[in-house]
Amino acid sequence: MTLLVIGLSHRSAPIDLLERTTLGDDRAQTLRSVLATSQQVREALVVTTCNRTEVYADVLTFHGGVGEIGQAIADVTEVDALVLRDHLYVHHEDRAVSHAFSVACGLDSMAIGESQILGQMRSALRSAQSREEVGPELNALFQRALRVGKRAHTETELDDVSLSLVSAGLEEAERHVGPLTERSVLVIGAGAMSALSVATLTRSGAAEVIIANRTQAKAEHLARAYAARTVPWAERVEALASADVVVTCTGASGRIVGRELAEQVAAARHHRPQAYVDLALPLDVDPSVSEVEGVQVVGLSRLGELMARDGMVPAQVQQVRDLVVEEVAAYLAARRVQAVAPTLTALRSRARSVVDAELERLDTRTPDMDEATRKQVALTVHRVVEKILHTPTVRVKEMADKDVTGSYAEALHRLFDLDPHTVAAVSAANVEPPVEIGHPDA
Repeated sequence: MTLLVIGLSHRSAPIDLLERTTLGDDRAQTLRSVLATSQQVREALVVTTCNRTEVYADVLTFHGGVGEIGQAIADVTEVDALVLRDHLYVHHEDRAVSHAFSVACGLDSMAIGESQILGQMRSALRSAQSREEVGPELNALFQRALRVGKRAHTETELDDVSLSLVSAGLEEAERHVGPLTERSVLVIGAGAMSALSVATLTRSGAAEVIIANRTQAKAEHLARAYAARTVPWAERVEALASADVVVTCTGASGRIVGRELAEQVAAARHHRPQAYVDLALPLDVDPSVSEVEGVQVVGLSRLGELMARDGMVPAQVQQVRDLVVEEVAAYLAARRVQAVAPTLTALRSRARSVVDAELERLDTRTPDMDEATRKQVALTVHRVVEKILHTPTVRVKEMADKDVTGSYAEALHRLFDLDPHTVAAVSAANVEPPVEIGHPDA
């Protein structure tokens, strides 16, 4: 079997293509349903966020799996497969594990170190578990990835750099409208990125921070945490006219600010400088708004250019990269040991059967042996077998680091004439059931 990750993100595709391939609940479910009927896919899990669409899968063959999953993504997103192919990335086996861990840590996010991805991966796993679409391979991978992501935020200084994307956007806006300490800022949305924006604005001393959200209770909850104020969703147009900077990150399927609305707002402001910082995908602000007099639009593509130009890869990131390397090595070693474990279990089972048969034969041939002697003989035989099997058992752990457990398992098969059907049965019997996720911090 082969572990695969196939997808596209802000690193591999332009913003307009990411918008076309962003999956809402309905399309995500359609993709899961298609993958569930695939001949190549044994397990599958779909991760979709504002800047990535990925399929993690355990497939029968590499090429067959890549072909079927790639076509499924093309069909569901209605993007031509040839167009999509140029922007899809494919990771398998070791690189797939490394990618999953990096994503969980926020290393692959546009806002490096953002923690929202952990919750999104947790939700994806929980959803796949409820539909019985994942088994031991993806359950183990994602459980470990979630733990690695948590370690990254609790054991390193990664959270210190999570503000990079928001900070870059606000700095660009400030160049256009002037110091934020003298400006009013409207934040549309109340999710994780909006909260990060409000926190950053508060620390930077923005003159006024206003929050608008479809669900008023969420807006008020966020406002209380940072002494901001809210406006009802129905009054957001008036709030737009009074704001010098507008930060949007709603996750809406359509535009929050279109060209016509932006022109009305600009006219009401007498075309005084105004900046829109659009952190959403799909975009909240129509790109053509940048053509309105006095208005600047700072979107994700622009922020990506700024961060790449400025080399915004903080030193703390190296801490997390080292952590990921360490965790990947440990996970792969354990995975190799687990792969040969059924063979060792079958070997011990075979040994027990031989010992039991010989002891029964001894019972029939020496009926007069006293019970104490019989127990000593049985104990001695068991000790001999355990000592013989000790070296193969220890050696497999050593060889796991050298990635030669496959050939070692084959040697054990041949040397001890193990029945492959018995080994398969042992392997199936030892597969642990999916581990359900409990508390979000677990």
